[in-house]
Amino acid sequence: MGIDSLFDLSGKSALVTGASRGLGKAMALALAQAGCDVALNARSADSLKETTQEIQKLGRKAVLVPGDVADETQVKEFVKAAHQAFGKIDVLVNNAGIWEGTYFLRITKSDWDKMVEVNLTGAFLVAKAVGRVMLKQRSGKIINIASVLGLRGSPQAVAYCVTKGGVVQMTRVMAIELGPAGIQVNCLAPGLVATDMTKEYTKDSEAMRQYLSKVPLRRYGQPGDLAGAVVFLASKASDLMTGHVMVIDGGESLV
Repeated sequence: MGIDSLFDLSGKSALVTGASRGLGKAMALALAQAGCDVALNARSADSLKETTQEIQKLGRKAVLVPGDVADETQVKEFVKAAHQAFGKIDVLVNNAGIWEGTYFLRITKSDWDKMVEVNLTGAFLVAKAVGRVMLKQRSGKIINIASVLGLRGSPQAVAYCVTKGGVVQMTRVMAIELGPAGIQVNCLAPGLVATDMTKEYTKDSEAMRQYLSKVPLRRYGQPGDLAGAVVFLASKASDLMTGHVMVIDGGESLV
């Protein structure tokens, strides 16, 4: 098998949550560029129009499956829609997430609950629904999106750290349980990436100066920096990998 064919996703179909912007959009486009048809999820169908158009320009199919990942009924409905659209789901990119940053003693229960519902429970519900589809197929690749903050602590990020740490542990358990059915479950853990969610931080020149002084590559990420990794984990090239946490952070977690 040639190297190119290892990364070829022609004939494959994927479901990407949080696909309207940022990392989700970039990863959906990367999968399409590799030949994959993509079902796109976000809470609003209107927010997915741009991603849809860009995928269609690549000659791939794009299906809108809007819904709230924190609502189990809606999750079941949009996973069913994605499955019906393509007849299978080969790849799940479990990406939807939110950020609410404040100190441990200041975070409200409502903000805590919101983060847990979307970042952790939402990831669980989507993975469970897609996992049932893949179990019947006896194949599939699930890519959960965590964060380096799921691997270490950081001030003003207690709920985010906890939920992303939970995604890491969920990945490991899923890999053990679903592996015998031919389903691989891996995790991407990006560092700071320039998205709408991080724009207030990246606009702070002093905060950026301090942050970048500690990062070996002296830069933060762009959404496209995860493109190669997501295609790798979705392709034959990663067929012997499961339960792995792939850190993409410019070396941030080394120091």
